[in-house]
Amino acid sequence: MSRDDMAAWVVAEPGPVDDGPMRLTRRPRPVPGPAELLVEVLACGVCRTDLHVVEGDLPVHRPHVVPGHEVVGRVLDAPEGGPFRPGDRVGVPWLRSTCGRCRFCRSGRENLCVAPAFTGWDADGGYAEAITVPADFAYALSDSFDDVHAAPLLCAGIIGFRALERAALPRGGRLGIYGFGASAHLTAQIAMHRGATVHVLTRSEAARRLALELGCASAGDAADRPPDPLDAAILFAPAGDLVPVALAALDRGGTLAIAGIHLSDVPSLDYQQHLFQERNVCSVTANTRSDGRRFLAEAQDADVEVRAQHYPFDRALDALRDLAHDRVDGAAVLSLSPSLGV
Repeated sequence: MSRDDMAAWVVAEPGPVDDGPMRLTRRPRPVPGPAELLVEVLACGVCRTDLHVVEGDLPVHRPHVVPGHEVVGRVLDAPEGGPFRPGDRVGVPWLRSTCGRCRFCRSGRENLCVAPAFTGWDADGGYAEAITVPADFAYALSDSFDDVHAAPLLCAGIIGFRALERAALPRGGRLGIYGFGASAHLTAQIAMHRGATVHVLTRSEAARRLALELGCASAGDAADRPPDPLDAAILFAPAGDLVPVALAALDRGGTLAIAGIHLSDVPSLDYQQHLFQERNVCSVTANTRSDGRRFLAEAQDADVEVRAQHYPFDRALDALRDLAHDRVDGAAVLSLSPSLGV
């Protein structure tokens, strides 16, 4: 990597990923602020939120942004007296900063901050050779996972963990998971580690096979009714038409947590069928840093198996296209070579 410039993918004009809305270019290497780390990117997960940024499902916050927010890297420069030093391996997540002053930040709910910033949306992300991140928002990474397999933990894993917490699954309960990609396959393993019975409902035959390989109790089509009433459910697929399907599968007092940042329209609900008997529905918005630290510790303790489909850095568009068309087994991850020569 040059000291002055670097290779990076930028969103030239948001639109359908099959039309090639990103381009690979060279741009100046970022300069860290006084409280920031400069990080050499070693691997970056390809998240469905990246797809929403690239295709314009999420509004443009930074023109020509570099996507990517599941970053594993090596610290090149760090502020003196901070938590990290050059050479440390760190994770750079979706949540880049919060105001620290609003009532949500002050009450431990920084994921609801009124003035947050997000990696790969408000600031340039990890589809590049280098990235900056406020030191207080980076995660120290253990050696339990290599670079490629650690990357999906930094958003898919953390958001799935928060969704599981929001779903209020009782210890040893029955969990339904709708959609089974990067986040879901990690969340299922955490739930099973806690003693849950997990039923997976997804349209992808390959994802159903993966769910059974990982130890889930059953795997059916997204529209199927699970074998047992559910104590909790998590909707990972960005499909609003599955909300009534999942609610109807809940037992009395069950909770549906919707994990995505983007969801298609939800059809009308029938009160008696979908909500009565104290069934609940809730959304999931980003995560707190505490969520991240707790998840990373539990993933290590549970010996979570990360299914990662590896792509060279210059195939970032292919990775996003495969994600859009359900051709990814588990999580897609870009890895970077020391010199890309772009």
